[in-house]
Amino acid sequence: MFVLNNAFSTDKYLYHKNLSLNGTLDGDPEVEVYKLAKIEEGGPGAITFLSNPKYRPFIYTTAASVVIVKDDFQPEQAIQSTLIRVADPYSAFTQLLEFYNQMRISSKVGIENPVSIDPSSSIGENVYIGAFTAIGANCKIGSNVKIYANTTIGDHVTIADNTIIFSNVAIYADSVIGANCILHSGVVIGGDGFGFAPQEDGSYKKIPQIGNVVLEDNVELGANTTIDRATMGSTIIRQGVKIDNLVQIAHNVEVGAHTVIASQAGVAGSSKIGAHCSIGGQVGIAGHFTIGNNVKIQAQSGIGRNVKDNEVIQGSPAFTYMDYNKSYVVFRKLPELLKKIDELEKKLNEK
Repeated sequence: MFVLNNAFSTDKYLYHKNLSLNGTLDGDPEVEVYKLAKIEEGGPGAITFLSNPKYRPFIYTTAASVVIVKDDFQPEQAIQSTLIRVADPYSAFTQLLEFYNQMRISSKVGIENPVSIDPSSSIGENVYIGAFTAIGANCKIGSNVKIYANTTIGDHVTIADNTIIFSNVAIYADSVIGANCILHSGVVIGGDGFGFAPQEDGSYKKIPQIGNVVLEDNVELGANTTIDRATMGSTIIRQGVKIDNLVQIAHNVEVGAHTVIASQAGVAGSSKIGAHCSIGGQVGIAGHFTIGNNVKIQAQSGIGRNVKDNEVIQGSPAFTYMDYNKSYVVFRKLPELLKKIDELEKKLNEK
């Protein structure tokens, strides 16, 4: 079993006392590595991996010091790099990436100046709070939380342990953020939902939004994503949900556990999305509908109905993926079909 001892970067050397890749070493046991790289770009001191067969030619030309390969890999010519043979190279390299990222983030500890923290708020251990951050009254910030510069946190907000909040995030009052969450720059949590009542004179009166937003554990939100507070109750993002950049989640929406939503999608108010769904980019989901579990929605689809469990849908308005593909064959031939119909009409009129 290969164990990477004393090896993950302070400035030069990759360092960890006991990071096990569960692999075997084939080459120089004294090789030193201090950076991660793609196989086609690797140089001396770099560790990389080979997983996709498309990149196999690069293993014979890479200058990387170490390459992680599958345990049954058989080279067809001489290789300069030291090899680490593992069951799954991609997973092994991901393990290195995770550790490197953790080392990079965990080095941030302490409170910079200037910051504004209300005295009634509690701050856990090993917290980092960047400059120009404001934390309101009666907040609870857990241990190992990282809050980067220019972040604003309203009153009565709870942030659980090990959550990372990057710069320029706004978290409105009463929001609840779970453990191990990641909020990228520009995220807005708890802004008012889009609620306006039409008046007799044609104007609109704002409906107060008095609910909150709840993010459960292990949620990640991409840059500039917005999640609106509920009118009453909670807008809820269940555990393990991953949301891309530039996504809009409206008031009182619930997103089920381990669902993924790609960029520029929008979910209108009070819709419920099940667990383990995959929602493509630029999908629009109208309000007050229910999306079942394990649903897959292709990019740019428009959803204006309830969707049952396990459906795969596409189009606007969306229907089943297979039917869409069959219909698309016809869509493409519409000009040709129209021409044939015109020709048939002319022949009939000539008789």
